[in-house]
Amino acid sequence: MAEGHAGAGDGDAAGVRVEVESSSEPPPASSRGAMSHEDCVEGIRSALKHPTVRFLRQQMEKAGCQVWPRLIRAATCSTAGGYASAEGIKVCCNHMTLQDEINQVIIHELVHAYDDCVTKNMDWKNCAHHACSEIRANHLSGDCHYKRELLRGFMKIRGHEQDCVKRRALMSVRNNPYCSEAAAKDAIEAVWNICYNDTRPFDRAP
Repeated sequence: MAEGHAGAGDGDAAGVRVEVESSSEPPPASSRGAMSHEDCVEGIRSALKHPTVRFLRQQMEKAGCQVWPRLIRAATCSTAGGYASAEGIKVCCNHMTLQDEINQVIIHELVHAYDDCVTKNMDWKNCAHHACSEIRANHLSGDCHYKRELLRGFMKIRGHEQDCVKRRALMSVRNNPYCSEAAAKDAIEAVWNICYNDTRPFDRAP
């Protein structure tokens, strides 16, 4: 695996770490219809200009968090994106078809990065800690906006947002090797009220 950097442009886009993966394996089915890796890298650079991404970056810098230049990577992977301590954010280009999807992944994962930085003793192996950050990321990123839910085939309007946040948080936490599905459900219920209503660094949910 080789690593490089996106070319320098404006200040916000410079220094994005781009992970280039070579593999003899055929691309997964989810890659069909996905944008090219080059377009995805440009999409990441464009996303860095998004107002919410800028805001999260500014708030992380104010909190003393290391943000750039090695926070965001373009990659080929099995999910839409991810965040890991000391590794940063991955945008999985083989799942990206639209600029909006790249924006959403980066905003979602930046909430995790923010939590990782500002939360004392954050432990991603702890189901409650992970559940709290997933609740916040799904709530604050706009992942559960009703238009996105309709596109996913979820037609419920009343109460859709909280149902969506719980559903998507459960999908993530149960994939944590340290959390069974039952433990993930229990963790989400245990921290729900506190974490759903915790909108930091926003004054209210965007």
